[in-house]
Amino acid sequence: MSDWPGGRSEDRRQAYGRGSAGAEPEGARAMPHIRRPSPPQQYSPPQGYDGAPVAGGHRVVGQGGPGDDYGRHDGDGYNTGQIYGRGAPNGPGGPGGPAGPGTGGRPPRATRPNWGKRIKVGLVTFLAVLLAVSVGTYFWADSKLRTEVDLSKVKDRPAGGEGTNYLIVGSDSREGLSDDDKKELHTGSADGKRTDSMMILHTGDNGTTMLSLPRDSYVTIPAFTGQKSGKHFPKSTHKLNQAYSDGGPELLAQTIEFNTGLHIDHYAEIGFGGFRNLVDALGGVEMCLDKPLKDRDSGADFKAGCQELNGAQSLAFVRQRHQEADQDLGRMRNQQKFLNTLAKQAASPSTVLNPFRLYPVIGSGLDTLIVDKDMGLFDLMDMFWAMKGVTGGDGKQMTVPIANPNLPTPSDGVAVKWDMTKANQLFGQLKKDQTVTVSDK
Repeated sequence: MSDWPGGRSEDRRQAYGRGSAGAEPEGARAMPHIRRPSPPQQYSPPQGYDGAPVAGGHRVVGQGGPGDDYGRHDGDGYNTGQIYGRGAPNGPGGPGGPAGPGTGGRPPRATRPNWGKRIKVGLVTFLAVLLAVSVGTYFWADSKLRTEVDLSKVKDRPAGGEGTNYLIVGSDSREGLSDDDKKELHTGSADGKRTDSMMILHTGDNGTTMLSLPRDSYVTIPAFTGQKSGKHFPKSTHKLNQAYSDGGPELLAQTIEFNTGLHIDHYAEIGFGGFRNLVDALGGVEMCLDKPLKDRDSGADFKAGCQELNGAQSLAFVRQRHQEADQDLGRMRNQQKFLNTLAKQAASPSTVLNPFRLYPVIGSGLDTLIVDKDMGLFDLMDMFWAMKGVTGGDGKQMTVPIANPNLPTPSDGVAVKWDMTKANQLFGQLKKDQTVTVSDK
């Protein structure tokens, strides 16, 4: 009985082994690396190199491992002379053929992500979204502007000078205030509107100048026709505040142009309610006070030091004057200081880059801000940036030079008289957009 598994004879072994005297078969010569059969041993199910049984008595091709470099084996461990895997020159997985599934060939290399293209696509998408949001915001904000002042109605206007002049007015308008609001804000319930503060903001190549005009300034009011009565009023001399009461923003602008020679390019006005809402939307304004302030008429009651003022407190601060030695003049300095701080905080990155803060600020400010018909959002933005620049030291804050702060008048009580020599020099420098050298001291 043969000791060879599967009934193979010694003659067959000799016919294919190296001990054969005859010529080697072609299959054997083509396979110099074929392993010799193992010595007779107890039969066990054929296994792959990973220890798994070989399917159907043959090693499963394409499982990888060293066995893939040899021919297919039968159940006895003998090579059948067929070559698979990496050694096949033209078959699947070989250098001359395709790398198909189930072969022992190297898998195709994964395609690397094109990060340059991804970044470009992402950047374009971001810019498109940013543009859409910006355009939408612009038209939304532009629709909220209250362009109610028509400067084209102003008569006998001086020629335009160099730079841009903004007339900024704080009125005592109670528009939108309830009875409880009036009580909280100490505004009273007076009819009509008067100016609480007036400033000329000049911007140009030689810096920014914020010039306050006392509301009690004793000036010439040009002849005009009443908007409601249609009655003609001749030229007269009264307090500057009277021009606004009699003829509104247009007569106020005409009076300022007549007395200064400066061409007013744009007009902006905000009332009590709008001022309070703007500050509250901004989250308050931080002010640093050198001394405590307490004023029963305005409701101001502040300690010394730095503190955050809400809308109602801010309005009380800019309206109080009885704590100031020079009354209205001291109040104007506080108003300038507050408006500069307000503009700085409104233009800060924490506001501009935060839509949850920016949109309420824009909405609150524009809802109650009254401007001239030719003033657009970019003009308004230039005005705020100029105010912010004054706070940062890029400009000058001053009051029109005063000759007598307590001038007795025939019918208007005590008024403020300008120092016309210095004042005319100042107005000339602003008109020509020259560096301001005049002092208000």
